[in-house]
Amino acid sequence: MFRVRCILGTFAKYLFSPPAWREQIKLQNRMSTSPRPVAAVCQVTATPDKEANFSACKQLVEEAKERGAGMVFLPEGFDYIGSSREETLSLSESLTGDTISLYAQLARKLKVWLSLGGFHERGHDWESDRRIYNSHIIINDKGDIISVYRKSHLFDVELPEKGVSLKESAFTIPGPSLTSPVQTPIGKVGLGICYDLRFPELSAALQRHGAEILTYPSAFTVATGAAHWEVLLRARAIETQCFVLAAAQVGRHHEKRSSYGHALAVDPWGEVLGDCGGEKPGMVLVEIDLEKVRSTRRNMPVRQHRRDAGFYCSLETT
Repeated sequence: MFRVRCILGTFAKYLFSPPAWREQIKLQNRMSTSPRPVAAVCQVTATPDKEANFSACKQLVEEAKERGAGMVFLPEGFDYIGSSREETLSLSESLTGDTISLYAQLARKLKVWLSLGGFHERGHDWESDRRIYNSHIIINDKGDIISVYRKSHLFDVELPEKGVSLKESAFTIPGPSLTSPVQTPIGKVGLGICYDLRFPELSAALQRHGAEILTYPSAFTVATGAAHWEVLLRARAIETQCFVLAAAQVGRHHEKRSSYGHALAVDPWGEVLGDCGGEKPGMVLVEIDLEKVRSTRRNMPVRQHRRDAGFYCSLETT
């Protein structure tokens, strides 16, 4: 199995030597003519500037479509990453606001599906409590919102020795439930967001309900990403025998925050198919061969070997 090289922005061809650029052309041609569906997993550096963020993401989506992608995955905080609680709240919107409208228009214009992996959505009681959801939105190629999953595990973590101090629950409402996997042109996609990655119960539930692909759009800190990002994504792929697609934030967002990057695509055997690295925005393009899901599950039928739920609770009753 090969690793797909990260493709940097629209002007990436000027960064490669001629031989390397010819390899990129070969990759593009192979993707655009592939009988299998293609996903684009993107890496961006969001800031508090919403207009600039949309411009950068739009460019990636347009490039992905040109290269044959049927579905494009953007990371948590694709809309913005604020520099304070107050700024984060003031920039938030509803699902009917300008930001999602712009992405719906983009999806409709390009005829591409979008995974918008962590939108700052004003809560239902916004006027009274000034709290938001962290929402993962799927938009189809007609510009319709197909599914909304609201992040259920919030990142309240203090790691003073690593310089990590975040309390997401200070302004974010935990989502009330999981969302059923979504049928898309690349397969059936189960939705998570960032910190959800650390809870295998979530991925197992999505797999039981038909997920063939799991997605964890993220903005991992540099410290936790370096230690845990790839190993957790590969573990979720191996456990569920699903493809795992994880768009990511990368680099410095503002003076208070940086992200690890390394947007990844992993196959059902746990092999990394593409890695965007930890330095620049870009994307990886991956073919989604659902026969890999079927053959992996057929050859190693883990789900059939799993004991009933009572067996795993037996220690609690002794």
